Amino acid sequence: MEAIENAAIISVGRATGFAALAIVCIVMSLSYEPVIAARAGCILCLIVAAILFHYSLKAPSRPYRQTELWIILAKEDRPPKSIAQQLIGSVLHRTYRKFAEYSVLSALIFMILAVILGFFPDLRIG
Repeated sequence: MEAIENAAIISVGRATGFAALAIVCIVMSLSYEPVIAARAGCILCLIVAAILFHYSLKAPSRPYRQTELWIILAKEDRPPKSIAQQLIGSVLHRTYRKFAEYSVLSALIFMILAVILGFFPDLRIG
């Protein structure tokens, strides 16, 4: 069970990490307007969270053999076919939801940052 959970974290974490990298690049490219950069980070994190919540709802019914989790698992760590769909679906559901919650937390941080930066209009560059 631990191997399945670790593989799920690797699978979802890698995809979420690439999304986070894209968000950081966009926020950094807007750094000349800190309030807009923070708002963009908030919106983009909420979009990622919505996508992850959607995936978490679809995970229990997605065929387990078509998941990256199944490919990552070593053959000796794979569950029997009789319980694989339920087990992998539930692990992916929890993992997607956990990463979606992290994304919502990141959006909240960006939103608070945007509000705080809004009180300092002199921070604009140029």
